[in-house]
Amino acid sequence: MIISRTPYRISFFGGGTDYPAWYHKEGGAVLSTTIDKYCYISCRYFPPFFREKHRIVWSHIETVNTISEILHPAVREGLKFLGFDDSVGLEIHHQGDLPARSGIGSSSSFAVGLIKALTTLRGHMIGKHELALKALEFEQSVLKENVGSQDQIAAAYGGLNIIRFQPNDSIQVEPVSIAHERMHELEANLLMLYTGTSRMGGEIAKSVIARLGDKSAELRRMRAMVDEASDILTDTNRSLNAFGELLHESWLLKRGIADGVSNPEVDAIYKTARDHGALGGKLCGAGSKGFMLFYVPREKQQAVMKALPHFLWVPISFEWEGSTTIYYDVSAPGRPT
Repeated sequence: MIISRTPYRISFFGGGTDYPAWYHKEGGAVLSTTIDKYCYISCRYFPPFFREKHRIVWSHIETVNTISEILHPAVREGLKFLGFDDSVGLEIHHQGDLPARSGIGSSSSFAVGLIKALTTLRGHMIGKHELALKALEFEQSVLKENVGSQDQIAAAYGGLNIIRFQPNDSIQVEPVSIAHERMHELEANLLMLYTGTSRMGGEIAKSVIARLGDKSAELRRMRAMVDEASDILTDTNRSLNAFGELLHESWLLKRGIADGVSNPEVDAIYKTARDHGALGGKLCGAGSKGFMLFYVPREKQQAVMKALPHFLWVPISFEWEGSTTIYYDVSAPGRPT
């Protein structure tokens, strides 16, 4: 049995410039990190003793005889994309630490984890860059999702990175060289709040894509913030609070990119957090609900949390491995190899 563990991500700056419709003309860049919350996918060849050929377990339990009967669109099309057929049965289980459609790149983490697990099952140890590119092709060309190109790369690589997108489709991943003490200070100043699940992310992303040409000045400024934020992180003579203030500027730009990026509830949460000590923040992802991230100096965090008592605060740390797999010999339970 193969189990893939793929992290979710939070994107700090540059979101929107990672859509191919933009970076094929202008180039793009994002600053993001993966976090210690994961999507888990286990897969194995299904023993031939059962009436059905395949078993897929997610929010439903599916038992079917052909891949084409599978209801889960990413699993069904992912198996076809990777060249699987019905000559051998498969069992696939999905679990996640955080809810889907909440702005932390869950669909791309699923795509990356599925490809990682299934290629490993076949004996191919796929590299990080190849994995990221396959997930990009799968989501954008096969599933035809309205997604950018940052989430798949972040999930495959892991870590705190600048991801640069060139008009010729070249992609570079640049780890941010930040001192351990400063990195821990940044982690300690971040608070993530769950506001509920959004089912609108794809539609809002479609609206953003449609208006990219009208928002060129805003997107160029958002791309420039990536390097400004990196300079703040790596310059030990500067206060990290400047990172939070830059997040605020970025959010003001982002919420004007397209209708639906924010809403009165999100605006009220954001204002309350700012009134009680948050220097900046953002709604994660493209939807109008989901996770919100705030930069709050530690001495102000209790005040912010007390001012927003009806929401779930989720502790996070940065993650550095990206998508990984473990092989379990099912004949020797509990012994990973």
